[in-house]
Amino acid sequence: MKIQFPFEHLTAEVQAQNIKGTLWLHVNGRTFVYESEAQKKRQRSKSGGASTGLINSPMPGKITKIFKKLGDEVKAGEAILVMEAMKMEYTLKADVAGSLKSLDCQLGDQVALGKKLAQVQPSTVEKSAEKPVEKPV
Repeated sequence: MKIQFPFEHLTAEVQAQNIKGTLWLHVNGRTFVYESEAQKKRQRSKSGGASTGLINSPMPGKITKIFKKLGDEVKAGEAILVMEAMKMEYTLKADVAGSLKSLDCQLGDQVALGKKLAQVQPSTVEKSAEKPVEKPV
């Protein structure tokens, strides 16, 4: 739904969409998401508050870019893929560091809300950036 409203000497146009209780607002190239307290509680109870490594589609859309291949190392916060929905691009990022365990979409795929797109297998051992210290015998 498009909403236009006057503000001072400008007219702003906002695109709004309600998907499963989450309100998505798109204005001037930026996207805002509003979730009710009930929706936030449901999300927390599903994940248990822990990072899962799962990357699901936040809304229906089309996969436009894929940055990683199966087995690639991934840092927390690193972009995995981009999807387009409602004429906006959404960069989907890993929530944990590890390796890309699955990629369940291809470039150009139309995906539904909540579809599993990828999963990152969390690292079990943190790699140390320090060199081993040699001790005299």
